[in-house]
Amino acid sequence: MNLLKLIPRAEFERIRNTGVPEEVRLALIADMCRANTLTAVKLAGSGHLGSSFSAMDIVVLLYYRVMNTMRLGIDHPDRDIYFSSKGHDVPGLYSVLHSLGVLSRDNLLRLRRLGGLDGHPDIAIPGIESNSGSLGMGISKGKGMALAKAFAGRGGRVFVLTGDGELQEGQIYEALQSAVQLGVTNLHVIVDHNKVQSDKLVREITDLGNLEEKFRSFGWHVKRCDGHDFVSLEAALNEFENVRGRPKILIADTIKGRGVSFMEHPQALKEGGGLYRWHAGAPADEPFWEGYQEITGRINGLLEKHGLGPLRLEDIETGEKAQSGVSSEYVAEAFGRALVDVAKTRKDLVVLDADLAADCRLRYFEEACPERFIENGIAEQDMVSTAGGLALQGFLPVVNSFAAFLASRANEQIYTNACEGKRIIYVCHYAGLIPAGPGKSHQSVRDISLFGALPGFEVIEPCNGDETRMAVDYCVNRSKGNCVLRLVIGPSPRKIELPCEYRLCIGKGVFLKEGTDGVLFSYGSVMLHEALKASDVLQKQGVSLAVMNMPWLNALDREWFAEVAVRFPALYVLEDHCVVGGLGDRLLRALVEQDLRLGRKFRCFGVEGFPACGAPLEVLRHHRLDGESLAERLMEHLETKSSTPPGRQP
Repeated sequence: MNLLKLIPRAEFERIRNTGVPEEVRLALIADMCRANTLTAVKLAGSGHLGSSFSAMDIVVLLYYRVMNTMRLGIDHPDRDIYFSSKGHDVPGLYSVLHSLGVLSRDNLLRLRRLGGLDGHPDIAIPGIESNSGSLGMGISKGKGMALAKAFAGRGGRVFVLTGDGELQEGQIYEALQSAVQLGVTNLHVIVDHNKVQSDKLVREITDLGNLEEKFRSFGWHVKRCDGHDFVSLEAALNEFENVRGRPKILIADTIKGRGVSFMEHPQALKEGGGLYRWHAGAPADEPFWEGYQEITGRINGLLEKHGLGPLRLEDIETGEKAQSGVSSEYVAEAFGRALVDVAKTRKDLVVLDADLAADCRLRYFEEACPERFIENGIAEQDMVSTAGGLALQGFLPVVNSFAAFLASRANEQIYTNACEGKRIIYVCHYAGLIPAGPGKSHQSVRDISLFGALPGFEVIEPCNGDETRMAVDYCVNRSKGNCVLRLVIGPSPRKIELPCEYRLCIGKGVFLKEGTDGVLFSYGSVMLHEALKASDVLQKQGVSLAVMNMPWLNALDREWFAEVAVRFPALYVLEDHCVVGGLGDRLLRALVEQDLRLGRKFRCFGVEGFPACGAPLEVLRHHRLDGESLAERLMEHLETKSSTPPGRQP
């Protein structure tokens, strides 16, 4: 076992009860929370450090000096309310709540674990006031809370933290207008203005211009200060208490990665060749300890200066992150490189991105074809309609974002584009249940149903790099309609091996494993891995289960399907999606409409309820979609007596 270090809550109590000046006390607590945030993210294996650190001084000041929340209690109706609209800075908030006794040590050490703390805020967690992580909603939700307090005659203010990159979202400006129109006065918005988005400067993505002037034009009272200066922050927030009749915005100028020198902008950008590398993910061992020692060294130096003893740290044992398997293959990597290849012959190809070029492996295209790459920022609806305009003028747009945001948020814009009859390729990255650490705001398990309801769309999920390259070629060069590519973002649990003669053929799948007692249809690297595991488990129990890779999620060659279906007494589907509106519904409909049911067993396995947050294997087990659980469920179903013989046909 490796050892990490945690600052126990007793140390926070010790610092709170010392006689050091208030500004020194707050600086110590903020850095202590930074150290614990670093440990929690390292233990989790992922998380957002850069923005947790930039917002830390703001959050500490609010909870320790400004808000009445801890004095009245976190459930008191007259309490002040704080939440982050961007949400990915929640590891820092968790550390502050732990320092105040709201979250236990065990809570903090179960970041991004099943039954622990979600990777983005969830109101099931004590002290969390609103779910967030899907950007742009916070000011609107805060406005609703503020109105509710006024309607009910309750006391307390509402504080909402936004990111500066988040200000590219259109809903932000709807909320800015309506809050003034509705006369909301007990709403305080704080902008964590750290100048950096996921990996580039905000001004390089979409320059926000003069924020003070912009906010004032909406009728808000605006103040600006150093977001790491406790005196300036508190003075600005105190000034708001004397402002009547208007909502208030504080632009807090901060530094992304504040507190660890090599994570701080601008040094981190310089070292990253113009790209910021500490937005998401856990640091490797060497930078972790370098950063941890820098923070704790600064704390101990300040304690010594004021005649106080050094920090007493607690050892934390680390375990291995629960995985269901892992390979070195990324389908997103194959996608990014395939885009560059196909662009050599398709000069009409234009690629659009929503501030996710690194995650979506679009950097290859951006560097190879910068004149045909459009960085749209955090604004999926605007991006999709921009693509519609490009398509109307003869270009072939390839639109990229995380599936959870692209499929749902911009669905009306996608529908309008489709009505115009021009071709667009939509690429839904981060599709499906895994990785599950960020939580339900990022897990996309409803996108197949949303796209499947649109006429003329072909939804494809490739299982490996080879099939991904085939799918890109099909979408660009062969399809006559709109295409959706659904891609797993993480490493494939295994390299799915396809037959050497395999070619992508519309509406048809391919056997990965032969069998006689039933066939299990699935798609994508994550669930095909579990399907093959389940088949192997059943084989040891004398059950022969075939596994079919079916990349076409809403297109079906019915003649081919009929030939497959009549071979088996039982047909099963394993979805990387909810059980409604996915591949299973498509196949069941074909069975019924072609009179192929004939006593055959049919069952669809998929995500039921909201997707759980945690490590991959524990979340798969929670939903009973891992290979072992799936084998148990299949065996139970196979052993049930059917009222009608299976009726095999030649």
